[in-house]
Amino acid sequence: MDKINKQKVFVGMSGGVDSSVSAALLKEQGYDVIGVFIKVWQPDFMPCSWKDERRDAMRVAAHLDIPFITLDLEKEYKEEVVDYMIREYKEGRTPNPDVMCNRYVKFGGFFDWAMKQGADFVATGHYAQTGCNDGHCNLVKGNDDNKDQSYFLWTLTSEKLKKTLFPVGNIEKPEVRNLAKKFKLPNAEKKDSQGLCFVGKVDMKEFLKHFIEEKSGDVLNEAGEVIGHHEGVLFYTLGERHGFVITKKTPDDKPYFVVTKDIEKNILTVSNHTSTMSDMVAIKVKTISLKDTNWISGVPIKDKTYQARIRYRGTLHDVKIKIIKADRAEISFLNEREIVASGQSIVVYDGEICVGGGIVS
Repeated sequence: MDKINKQKVFVGMSGGVDSSVSAALLKEQGYDVIGVFIKVWQPDFMPCSWKDERRDAMRVAAHLDIPFITLDLEKEYKEEVVDYMIREYKEGRTPNPDVMCNRYVKFGGFFDWAMKQGADFVATGHYAQTGCNDGHCNLVKGNDDNKDQSYFLWTLTSEKLKKTLFPVGNIEKPEVRNLAKKFKLPNAEKKDSQGLCFVGKVDMKEFLKHFIEEKSGDVLNEAGEVIGHHEGVLFYTLGERHGFVITKKTPDDKPYFVVTKDIEKNILTVSNHTSTMSDMVAIKVKTISLKDTNWISGVPIKDKTYQARIRYRGTLHDVKIKIIKADRAEISFLNEREIVASGQSIVVYDGEICVGGGIVS
């Protein structure tokens, strides 16, 4: 306990239950805990929510009798998350803003600032774990499969993981709720936040319309016939089943999904045949090129079978990895395949360990 008492931890406190319980657990364990609320950029066309979230975080900090600091990372969030997201959509790709939020804000600006303040560790309420041995730290899935957030953390490094704590990573969500009540936290009954990192639940198309001009276009079926219309090809991702209008259909038609996008002609092609998805994917994603790769647990072993996710809480697929360059790789799907869009993150696992990942080029 004497050793822990000397260790200073800056906890990213969002105002939610997970980060609040994280702070409470760390204090109970004897750490010198400082709560930090990260203030980020918010658009002027959306309700201002950060003040309410900060108030909740501040109340928890007061209840726990720990210092509380507001850290302004508006610039980092706007440039590295929002601008990146808009830029990717304009290029017809499918970005993952939560990955970049963790990379550049929580484990970028916040992490670097905390280290300069003399922190021994930073902590967040992520459902993930670290496994350290012989000076190397792996990223490990959270114990709660329904909440595991390792998918969003693949850009971290072993060096940063050495200085990171995930206090609720080994706990299932219902128990976290129970702990919030046990600690008598003022936000114990607060609902979980959803949606875009820090901003919360947002209609992405409505958000993007403030930055990307709407341009109505045709929706075609596989035979090239016009069967509907859409609001702009840039607003849609491969596999998406909503947001476009089908005008020629029968009551027995199965749901349509986007199979191709022609950005220059502003045309979406859709299908409602499951076999089309299987055939198309088998051709298109037998091997996928990844860029900006990051391997937390060392470079993947040639010919070894790993598992990979192409979206949060998505199916784990058996894959093999071929390293092309230091920051590039090829990933081959061995069995099941799904539609994969340029810009998406593919995250690789070896059992419970998150090996790393990359972005579909």
